[in-house]
Amino acid sequence: MPGDNGKSAEEDVVIIGAGAAGIAAARRLQASRPDLSILLLEAGDRLGGRAWTVGLPVSDIGLDLGCGWLHGARTNAWTAIAGEVGLTVDRTPAPWNGGRQLERDDADVDAAQDAIGAYFERLDGHEGNDTDLAAMLEPGNAWNGQIRAIGTYITGAELERSSVVDYNKYDPGPGPDWRVRQGYGRLVSLYGQPVPARLGTEVTRIDHRLAGRIGIETNQGGLKARAVLLTVSTNVLAAGRITFDPPLPDKIEAASRLPLGLADKLFLRLANPQALPADTHMLGSRSRGATGTYQLRPLGAPVVEAYFAGDLAHDLEREGGEAAFSFAADELAAQFGADIRKQLSVAAISAWAATPHIGGSYSYAEPGASDLRGVLAAPHEERIFFAGEACSRSRYSTAHGAFETGLAAADRIAGSLPQTP
Repeated sequence: MPGDNGKSAEEDVVIIGAGAAGIAAARRLQASRPDLSILLLEAGDRLGGRAWTVGLPVSDIGLDLGCGWLHGARTNAWTAIAGEVGLTVDRTPAPWNGGRQLERDDADVDAAQDAIGAYFERLDGHEGNDTDLAAMLEPGNAWNGQIRAIGTYITGAELERSSVVDYNKYDPGPGPDWRVRQGYGRLVSLYGQPVPARLGTEVTRIDHRLAGRIGIETNQGGLKARAVLLTVSTNVLAAGRITFDPPLPDKIEAASRLPLGLADKLFLRLANPQALPADTHMLGSRSRGATGTYQLRPLGAPVVEAYFAGDLAHDLEREGGEAAFSFAADELAAQFGADIRKQLSVAAISAWAATPHIGGSYSYAEPGASDLRGVLAAPHEERIFFAGEACSRSRYSTAHGAFETGLAAADRIAGSLPQTP
């Protein structure tokens, strides 16, 4: 277990969840308060949480089944950390930053882009009470299907479920979006290596009735801490997977109204890499919301990265890997001809909704719930702290948003615990 310092029964700070927020908080506390004992508890069998890289046998390129883009890369903390840990940041433009698109300019492409642009201008111009993203569609617009597809990629949920006000608060920071050649998940995991951690340790109960110590019950036994930081997903909190004594109903309510959307990835191996153009983007369909978005040979790797979100992702996840493969192969065959199917085989696939101890991909706010991000992030009695992407008011759904909330929580914890002799 990475950095495990032994199963002591008592710690100064216990951090629950070894994703971007938990790791960031732990590293910050290690630097700012070396007098404190810190222990990171992770229910899964690896560091990284929703950052997860798997490798190709004959390539140095990592396949990110979770977060993959360094959004706002020039000011994203993970960009600098990548260099510090010896990984390579690739600056090839993202599809939405001017990267290569498969579709040529034609009347339909131009009309779709005009409709999409007008839709997002309506979102930006929205004033007054909050509403859902679907309310901003133009009734009968021929390109609403494509707009719906894009909406699910952004929030992981159908437009009817997501808040316009929350969408308008999103700000990943300046700069384009880049990638880590060896994988974003590998980056987060490497950064967590120096932290004392116990994997396979599921927290089930937090007892904060006593003033001096917080009791933490796990499937591996109990321990005590002076302060606890929770960085678990909103779906884990909302489901009551961790009980609090006394209860924290405001946290559970906030988590339930900031649920995780779903985005799943399917990587298809190409028998002949030259069958498809390198680092080129393609949308499966321009007419319907239930469609995949495809990165052909990302970073030149011999794979296709298929991305499904919202209800489509839930449906394919329930039906299994063969259904996801068939769906992607159909959409690729519609573009490249039936023979492309012979080139394809499954290299890797995610199933985030069914992933234990996570239950989804990234948070969105229900209409009227955007301010609950602040409620979720607020410490309870300066003893129980919260961090994670859902706690970020403007960089939710990102690994650097999670990172920033981890730093903020670590600084609060450091200020709340007096120096030990």
